[in-house]
Formats: sequence, structure tokens, C-alpha cells
Amino acid sequence: MTHITVTAAAGPGNTRRIITEDPSWSLSVIPPLSALSLQHIVSNYGNNPILEKLLPKHKTKVLDLISTSLPLHVTANLITYEGYWRRCCSERWPICDISHYGSSWKRLFFERHLENLIERFIPDLTHTGPICEAAELSKDYVKRLEIRQLLPPVRLEKKEDEVEEISDSESDAGGELPSMDHFDLNLIALSLCGLEELHLVYGVKGCGMNFEWNLFRFTKRDCSTLAATFKTFRNLKVFRLHRSKVDDEKVRVLIRSLLDHPSLVHLDLSHNQISDRGARAVGKLLNQSQLQILNLCNNNVRPHGAQAIAYALSKNNNLSSLNLRLNRIGDEGGQALCNALLQNTSLVTLHLGSNELSEPTVTVLSQVLSQNTSLRSVSLSSNRIGLDGGKQLLEGMSENRTVVEFDLRLTDVGQESEFFINQVLRTNQERARLRAQQKQVSPP
Repeated sequence: MTHITVTAAAGPGNTRRIITEDPSWSLSVIPPLSALSLQHIVSNYGNNPILEKLLPKHKTKVLDLISTSLPLHVTANLITYEGYWRRCCSERWPICDISHYGSSWKRLFFERHLENLIERFIPDLTHTGPICEAAELSKDYVKRLEIRQLLPPVRLEKKEDEVEEISDSESDAGGELPSMDHFDLNLIALSLCGLEELHLVYGVKGCGMNFEWNLFRFTKRDCSTLAATFKTFRNLKVFRLHRSKVDDEKVRVLIRSLLDHPSLVHLDLSHNQISDRGARAVGKLLNQSQLQILNLCNNNVRPHGAQAIAYALSKNNNLSSLNLRLNRIGDEGGQALCNALLQNTSLVTLHLGSNELSEPTVTVLSQVLSQNTSLRSVSLSSNRIGLDGGKQLLEGMSENRTVVEFDLRLTDVGQESEFFINQVLRTNQERARLRAQQKQVSPP
């Protein structure tokens, strides 16, 4: 409640003057004209984005106050101030790590915004316009897309009598088919010519009790449309398609489109259904590309597929990492790969865990360890190596000067062999540390 006092003033008429007792009242609380102008600019920025003509201190103040809900077509190309995009990101996502986005808040916002739109797209139910518009506005900022789910069309349940009436001719004509099985990246490919990384999963997150196998299906139509995007994504360096039931037929279609790709260096097809025919296609890609990292973890590659990859590896001097964990290459495939490493001089990391390997493979690998000077990391975990195999590995490692990581978990090589192998590893690690120090000290 405001307290007032009434004071009798001197003079004719006995005029009274009322004075408010508000200790916080002051003429200084009246905002200056510049502040009023800035408030007007902030409240009307969406209709009249005045920014470049302002003084630097006024420009920063406006950017700190304007709403983060303004349309992207207004803010995308006009605002480069990182503080504004940081506010946009923090309000939408509780966890934001810009180290994965080139230390740019603006790039983080546009990449995650576009990813969210694509992940929520349902064919023939969601309009493609907002995604195409967002892609066009994002073209200068999006370098990587990590799509964690792609939703299939909504299948409406039909009555039994309606299902029986559907004829083969109608099915062939495509009258009952959706326009696309999952979101078609060709719709935005031209806007994202500078894309460098693409990670895809053709499946649904958190389907819960609504689980159906149809929710996890990479169709032939998906495959052909995805393969077509590689003609546009010529700057793509990393391509990852995993947990999508990619089989031999589909991987051959994809590889055919990647054979002449100028930029691809990292291919991840892990957790799929690729077997020997698909592995042969991958081997052909190794012969005709600049691929440096290949991940075929958890597929169905058997000896013949491993032999095809081994043949390519023996002639390849670009690949630095090969992951074949959780396949079935057996000793026949394992020996082929190890023989290839007697000629290969580029591979640094080799993962052959859980591949039904045993002593015959280790016999050749021991020779590789004593001769190869490029390998730094080897994994044979969860294979039946045995005590004799452990002794052969120790014999090879005793002459090795470069391997600094060797995973022998669940191989039954014996404590003695494992102990002495670890001693060699520690020596190699110290040697590698000293080399790294010398490189830092010595002038370029």
C-alpha cells in the first residue's frame, strides 16, 4: 500500500500538495529513448529485422533479447551471433555438446532441427514442405545428419472381405502402395550438397508393445532411392547404415553407386544381414576407392566373403581399420586375412573377435606380428585360441615393436602367455610415447 502525507502549503487558498512516500521512485527510472527504440526493434524483429545498421553494443543487446521462436526464414541468414543460437539450442534440447558440431551452436541447431523433422516424418501423412524448406535454409550449416529412426507408412487395418477384393492387378499398378516406404533423401539432396556425414537407421525407436517386424525394414525401394542420393552427395566422407536388415542384394546396389565416389573414406554397415555375396561387393569397393575405415561388425560373413576382402586387402594401401567382429569367417577366412597382412602396409586396427577362430589362424598371425610394422591394435576376443595358440602369439609378439593394444579376452591363451604379451605391449606403448614426444620437440 502506498503511504501519502498531506502538507498545508503557505499562501492564499491554503493549497495542499500530496507527496508519495516511495523511496525507490526516481526520475532515473524513466528509460532513455535509445532503450525504448531497442525494445521496439526487439518486439518487431520478425516483421522488420533491423540489425546491421545498429551500433555494435546495441546489436548485441538486441540479439540477447529477441525471441528464439522467430521463423527460421527470418533468422537463418541474418543472425550469425552464437549467443542467440545457443539460447535456441538450450531451450529445445537439455543436452548440447558443440564439440561434435565444429564448436558451432548454429550448426548444432540446424543439424538437430533437420534430424528431428526427418525422424518424425510419416510417409503420406506428414507434409514434406517443412523438411524441404528447413533443408534449404540449412544448406550452409549442415555437415552431418544422424537419423536414428525412419518411420514407415501407417498401415490401416482392412476388413477381411476388403482384403480378399484386392486384385493382383491393383497391387501391380501401385494403387495400394504408399508414395514412399520411408523418407526419401532425394527430396533434400540438392539442398545439402555439402553433406559430409550420413548416419541412418531404418527402424523405429521405442515402439514398445506395438512392435512389428515391418517397423524395421530397409526395402528395395528404399535401397534404390538411397543409392541415387550418392550422385548428389559427392562430398560425403562417412556413410553409416546399421541395424536396418541390409542383405546381400541391397548392399550390392549401394556398393555399385559408391564405386566411383570421390570422397568416401568411412563405411559402416554393421549389425545387418550381409553374407559372402555382399562381402565380395565390399571387396570390389576396396579395390576401387579411397576407403580408410570399414566396419562389417555383426553380419553373416563366412570364409568365402573373408577371402574376397583379404584379396582386396593384399592389394590395398589405404585401409587403416577393419572390423569383422561377430561374423563367421572361421580359420579359412582368418588365415586368408592374415596372409594378406603379410603384404599390406596400411592397416592399423584389426578386429576379429567372435569369429570361430582357432590355432590355424594364430599360426599365420604370429608370422604377421613378427613382420608387419603398421598394425597398432589387434582383437581376437571370444575365439578358441588355446594354450598352444597363446604360445605362438607370444613368439610373434616377442619380435613386434608396434602393436600397443591386443585384446585376448575369453581366448584361453593361458595366464603365462597373456602376462608376457602384456609386458611386450607396455614396452611398445612406452616406445610409442617417446616417439610422439620426439615429433613434438623436433621442428617440422
